[in-house]
Amino acid sequence: MIGSFDLSGLDWEDMERLLNQFEALGPLPGLLAAWLESLFPFLPLVAILIANVNIYGLGEGFLLSWIGVFAGAVTVFWIVRRFGSRLRHFVERKSPRSTKLIHWLERHGFMPIFLLACFPFTPSFLVNLVSGISKVPFHTFITATALGKGVMILMVSFAGYDLVDLFKQPWKLVLIIGVFGLMALTGRKIESKYFK
Repeated sequence: MIGSFDLSGLDWEDMERLLNQFEALGPLPGLLAAWLESLFPFLPLVAILIANVNIYGLGEGFLLSWIGVFAGAVTVFWIVRRFGSRLRHFVERKSPRSTKLIHWLERHGFMPIFLLACFPFTPSFLVNLVSGISKVPFHTFITATALGKGVMILMVSFAGYDLVDLFKQPWKLVLIIGVFGLMALTGRKIESKYFK
C-alpha cells in the first residue's frame, strides 16, 4: 500500500511501518504526521494516532499526537483567519446554507467546536476552516479544540494501544464512554461560565 502512495488507504500497521522508517529522528515523525493530517485531511488520523501509541508508548504517543493535532488545527484556523476575509464572502455566495452554519457556530461557538473535536471521524479541516472564517473568538476556538482533541486522542490512543486487550476487558470501553460523557458535561459548564 505504501508503494502506491495512496496515503488515505493506510491502516495503523502501514502507518507504524512508515513512521518507523524515520525512527532516527526520534518523536518528530509522530508529531509531524499528526500535524500534517490537519492540513491534509485525506491522511488517516486514526491510523496515525494508533501508530503513535504503539511506537512511542501510551503516554508519549498521546502527547505527541495531541500536540501535533492541536498545532495543526491552530495553524489552519490562523491561516484562514489571517488571509481568509474574502473566503467567507465566497463561501456564503456559493453555498447559502453555509451562512446558517457560520452564524450558528458564532452563536454557540464553544460547545459545537468542542463536541466536533471529540469525534475522530469529524472533518476537522472543515471545522477549523469554518471556525476561522467565522467570528468565533480565538480563545474560544483554542480552549474548545484543546479539550475536544484531548478527549478524542485519549479515547483513540487508549483503545488502540492494545486492541486485543480492549475486547478481553469491556470495562475499558465503558471507561472511554464515561470519559467522553464527563468531558461533555465539563465543556457545557465551561461554556456557560466563560463563553456566554
